[in-house]
Amino acid sequence: MVLCGSNSYNQKYYLDPQFEKLPTQVKEELKIMCVLFTEEVGGTITFEYDDDGELIITTGCDEGDLLYDDIGAGLLVKKMRTERQEFFESLELYYRVFILHEQPDFGEE
Repeated sequence: MVLCGSNSYNQKYYLDPQFEKLPTQVKEELKIMCVLFTEEVGGTITFEYDDDGELIITTGCDEGDLLYDDIGAGLLVKKMRTERQEFFESLELYYRVFILHEQPDFGEE
């Protein structure tokens, strides 16, 4: 399931309507990350959840896009993952609780 994404070719940002209840600050942060990414390296970026609720960041470009920086895209995704680890973990928890309706596991025994 796609959470959000940005496309440098038509300069559009998308947030799945199922996530409209996220706090405004979180939605703004997602938008900023996506738009800045596509402005810096071009192409597209999507934040999507796999079947287990893990957040996956996917990047790509149109065939023949010579301006897309594949290496820069990989480095920027790695940087985002490192610097925003807690943010992404919170998004995964939100998805598991509010979309998949799982009980949160806070490691308590």
